Amino acid sequence: MKIFALGPEGTFSHELGYQIYGDSIILVPTIRRIFEEVEKDHGDGIVPLENSEAGGVGPSLDGLLQYRVWITGEVYMPVHHYLVSLRPLEEADVLYVHPQTHEQCSEVVDAMEIPVVHTSSNAQSAKEMQESGRGAAIVSLMTARMHNLSIRRERVENNSLNVTRFVTISSHQYRGGDARKGSIIIDPREDRAGLLYDILGIFARKGINLTRIESRPSKRGMGRYVFFLDFIHSSKAEEAVSELQGMTVIKDLGRYRELEVPEWK
Repeated sequence: MKIFALGPEGTFSHELGYQIYGDSIILVPTIRRIFEEVEKDHGDGIVPLENSEAGGVGPSLDGLLQYRVWITGEVYMPVHHYLVSLRPLEEADVLYVHPQTHEQCSEVVDAMEIPVVHTSSNAQSAKEMQESGRGAAIVSLMTARMHNLSIRRERVENNSLNVTRFVTISSHQYRGGDARKGSIIIDPREDRAGLLYDILGIFARKGINLTRIESRPSKRGMGRYVFFLDFIHSSKAEEAVSELQGMTVIKDLGRYRELEVPEWK
């Protein structure tokens, strides 16, 4: 089975995918490309969905909305960042960093007081720093080791409990008996007072725990939103989803399990 993940080599997606799937990983340049390959049934995929510091990952949320795929699993990855440079850190006059990494390490970035160049990935940050022959970068440990970079400061993230939630996606629904969570997208086609209250009230009346709710532009005009909901899977939850289908438009993303990564035990 092919597993598509966000490249280039050294990204957190690459690191996590390799730990779970080994050499089955195929790296592609964008998250959108992962969804395209999965929808065509060329393999499964793994994408970052949300970070405890920076919130939802827009391209992944858009992919779940736009492509015919199912969530089949989730995994929580502790995320740590490392400040690297080719020369002594005090000589650095530019910092290469991915925008989400910047957000997660903003305290260190601000304290350096040098120009920041945003890149497409942590691996690209290392590459651009090396090509420039100067400056510094914030990257993953895997990237630092792959490029033989000198680590000047370890774990420079704002929060030592920094975690990214990844989900696995497939063109086939997961039907295992160990599913513990479910996800849906609610796409209201009407705009009226109390609509969201009525929608969430269905879950409240049935005693269902919502673990996440996030809004995202529907791309049908200003002020139009869709809502991503995660919930604890149960028979009551299935009743709630059925009731919702009679009230508004929903996209069911499936029921899924939490994956384990033995190296983190």
